[in-house]
Amino acid sequence: MMREGTQTKLNPRQQEEKQEMWRTIEVVATVEHVVDMYPAAVGSNVVDEHNLIPPFNFAMVDNGIFRSGFPDSANFAFLQRRNLRSIIYLCPEPYPEANTEFLKSNEIKLFQFGIEGYKHHMTPPHFVSEPFVNIPEDAIREALKVVIDVRNHPVLIHCNRGKHRTGCLVGCLRKLQRWCLSSVFDEYQRFAAAKARVSDQRFMELFDVSSVKHLPMCFSCSKK
Repeated sequence: MMREGTQTKLNPRQQEEKQEMWRTIEVVATVEHVVDMYPAAVGSNVVDEHNLIPPFNFAMVDNGIFRSGFPDSANFAFLQRRNLRSIIYLCPEPYPEANTEFLKSNEIKLFQFGIEGYKHHMTPPHFVSEPFVNIPEDAIREALKVVIDVRNHPVLIHCNRGKHRTGCLVGCLRKLQRWCLSSVFDEYQRFAAAKARVSDQRFMELFDVSSVKHLPMCFSCSKK
């Protein structure tokens, strides 16, 4: 007969199971406490953290400026977390209905600067290819003015794959930031990879930024 005050000695496996049981109880209690305090947060934020998918070629350009390829519905939750105020769309085709609805529901303004490409046999975001027929300097200049206007931030710049059109616009922004050309080209090539085009780099080299107003102080203007 076991005397009062005497504890049964547990073997290592029983001890491990007991510890696991207490860990489970602790986790459940913590989750229930969070649900009681923040039911909406658990339902919409905690769960969605595992389902946030950025668009292809997504990256931060500068304070309040992002770049990417064409976003689709799988990327909407991710973009919603960026609290975008505007999107700069560099393709001539109409914006897809699903994307337009996403913009409306999140009060995001769309700036479209249609830059033509070759062989557009499919609807966005599934174009066949992306290279320029001709790079319209006026469109790039007007888009650049939207980019540097902090009232439009946070802003996402995108085309189809986030390589050529987006790369040229970002490259011109870098010139405005007084980056050296080698750094401008390095960044462009990092996103364009094997699709890098000499004509794009030539355009960025010759682009005249003198007609664009000076950058706001919030921008990173250090030379690269």
